[in-house]
Amino acid sequence: MSRATREAYRDSLLSLLDRNPELICLDSDTGLFSADHAAAAGEQYLNLGIAEHNLMGIAAGMAACGRMPFVNTMAAFATSRALEAIKIDIAYNRLPVRIMATHGGLAAGHLGPTHQALEDLAVMRTLPGMTVVVPADAAATEAFVEQSLDLAGPLYVRLGRKPSPALPESAPPPVIGKAQTLRRGEDVVLACCGPYPVLACLEAADALAGLGIEATVLNLHTLRPFDAETLVAAAGPARLVVTLEEHWRGGGLGGAVAETLAEEAPTRVLRLGMPDRFVDEVGNQEHLVAHYDLTAERVVRTVRTALGRTAVDTTALAGTTH
Repeated sequence: MSRATREAYRDSLLSLLDRNPELICLDSDTGLFSADHAAAAGEQYLNLGIAEHNLMGIAAGMAACGRMPFVNTMAAFATSRALEAIKIDIAYNRLPVRIMATHGGLAAGHLGPTHQALEDLAVMRTLPGMTVVVPADAAATEAFVEQSLDLAGPLYVRLGRKPSPALPESAPPPVIGKAQTLRRGEDVVLACCGPYPVLACLEAADALAGLGIEATVLNLHTLRPFDAETLVAAAGPARLVVTLEEHWRGGGLGGAVAETLAEEAPTRVLRLGMPDRFVDEVGNQEHLVAHYDLTAERVVRTVRTALGRTAVDTTALAGTTH
């Protein structure tokens, strides 16, 4: 079943408002909450308009007075236009503000580079005390919203725009701070986060198994605090770790993986993500994911080249989707 992570967040929050009077939803004309949603939330919903820096300042003030604000804005604006307020007003004061950032990665590809968030994970995971999570599906989003009620300090959640498929039912329950091991194998580790990269790595693992290469697939949905223990344990027997993310290669998931392994268990790491340039193509998310080759085929090619195998047999990926 496909469902948008941002809609899963909205519905989860609305269901929590009645039982938690300290919660408040602060919006910025995202369009995610309809007039009916706003009416149902009553005084626990405020639309402050397109003023992201002001939005974060108001959220900080409310949090300092005992409220728990859920702040809705687009990821590109939260981590650039509003960064100073997040850093000084929220993170510095360790306030329980939940920054729910929609249109993460290439989700706003149709609007061009100004609305694409390809630096947000790198930015947010450097802030002391900031928890950073990237749900891979609607179920994880619902779980993280619920878990955030007991989380100390600020939280950044990167959400998508359009419906995306659910993870397999066999996936372990999503828990903030704990990686999900979606598949086990000792030859290579495929580390990923976000809907498209996680699904691509699962497809790649299936294809690699057909070629005699067994892969562990780790959904490292929490970039801070980072689950180094699970990553190091998986990387121990592996010859290679490959990361895949819908983000520039610098500073995001690939950076977190490389830093962790360099310090704790030196292993060869190959980082796959967006090329180091601004997007030169306009299109929907699916088009851009394919255009920039954030795909299962690319993961398989990378693994086989690194392990000294011949070029990938594309028939091994017949029938896969992205």
